[in-house]
Amino acid sequence: MDNRKYLPLLLILGASLLVLFSISNSIFFTIQATERAVMFKKFSGGLDKDNIFEPGFHVKAPWNEVYVYDVSENQIEETMDVLDKSGLSINIDVTVRFHPMYDSIGEIHETFQKDYIRRLVIPEVRSTVRQVTGRYTAEEIYSTKRPEVESAIKTEAAAVLASPGNSIVMRALLIRSISLPEQIKEAIENKLKQEQEALAYQFRLDKEQSEAERKRIAADGEAIANKIINNSLTDELLKMRGIEATIELSKSPNAKTIIIGSGKDGLPLILGGNN
Repeated sequence: MDNRKYLPLLLILGASLLVLFSISNSIFFTIQATERAVMFKKFSGGLDKDNIFEPGFHVKAPWNEVYVYDVSENQIEETMDVLDKSGLSINIDVTVRFHPMYDSIGEIHETFQKDYIRRLVIPEVRSTVRQVTGRYTAEEIYSTKRPEVESAIKTEAAAVLASPGNSIVMRALLIRSISLPEQIKEAIENKLKQEQEALAYQFRLDKEQSEAERKRIAADGEAIANKIINNSLTDELLKMRGIEATIELSKSPNAKTIIIGSGKDGLPLILGGNN
């Protein structure tokens, strides 16, 4: 059997496989679990923002471009000088954790490309920090309202980053440290110390006043009770109680002498009483 007639076919097949292997990187691509991708179709509509490539194996035309984005949680740390409500300079360190919205990679690529952290996230975070701290005094930012300031920055920055066209999800924003000029810091700390001492003194004063009020109420109650008792002790009642007591004492085995009617107010006198 003459196999030479299959030689051209084998050559074509081999050449096709060689070409296919050489351009495989331009045709096949894989998206990892923490990635999403968007395609730019050179000859059919440009950037396809609506179709986002999810994790897995994919095929594309060799002339199309695929832009892969890491959508896992990212983190930046920013140190900035800001002004408080009165214009005092404060140094603040913040940490921000975020990730792009999975289905909005196309919009992010169209507006900011892969440099979205530098062009979008950092400027918006810095702007929000300055806006929020400008509504508080240095003392409030440093001590009394620090959680409130942190919450306001997070809420407002998250709203801006998640707005249409930005498409960033903020997971957390933390104020790592706040630095003030040394004199201002000492003044604030001294003021806070004095306020704590004043609160402690007021607590002791309130406690003493409460104790004094308790004693006054108890004394008033005792006085009222004594008054009621005194008003109820008539001469007739006292005589009757005296007679009852005399009768009880007369039942005692101890030797005694009872003189009826010889005591004060006519009450009996008891003489003796030794065992």
